[in-house]
Amino acid sequence: MTDASDAGRRAFLDLLHSQRVWDIELPAFDPATAPPAPLPLFHAWFAEAVAAGQAEPHTMTLATADAEGLPDVRTLMLHDADARGWHFATHATSAKGRELAARPYAALGFYWPAQGRQVRVRGPVTVCSPAESSADLHARSTGALASALVGRQSEVLGSTGELDRASDAAWQRAQEEPEAEVASWTRYVVEPREVEFFQGDARRRHVRLRYRRDGTGGGWERELLWP
Repeated sequence: MTDASDAGRRAFLDLLHSQRVWDIELPAFDPATAPPAPLPLFHAWFAEAVAAGQAEPHTMTLATADAEGLPDVRTLMLHDADARGWHFATHATSAKGRELAARPYAALGFYWPAQGRQVRVRGPVTVCSPAESSADLHARSTGALASALVGRQSEVLGSTGELDRASDAAWQRAQEEPEAEVASWTRYVVEPREVEFFQGDARRRHVRLRYRRDGTGGGWERELLWP
């Protein structure tokens, strides 16, 4: 290792180790007061994250696996959370769309550092109807429609100029045809089998509450986990 690269690594480690975690007053969480099902607690925590000023609380990580079982992960937006599960959308032809077609199971992760909270969701993934996918697409902004019209997500791009031309054409079409359809645009639902709520603690006595389907099809079991 050269002196320059060694110094660069030391500078990185110094910077890394100097970062603070939860240098704020964290909320308390008593799992004994949690509701019998995870969805109401998720809704409450989401509202509290928004009230606490958490930036982009609707963003989440989505983990999938490809046909060989190799993991993949990315960040995207939550579109809904209801009795069916946690919703998101993407092109069926994208990398994640192909992975979900091969292995329709996924995990989601939300991190809200403004309150030291995480939520993790795991379960099978269901494809929504074409009508739901179309409604999802047209409920969003002109820019979102333009992005969907560009398509070709995850394909190799020849140059940024190629992207500029395709994007300009897509924006024009989105403005002229706000009801334009994108056949590959698909809405998905993660049907939860496990949902974990993590409340951080400054003394590292974190509270972890996991909900698991009880096997009867509708009920939930709750259990605490060691941090």
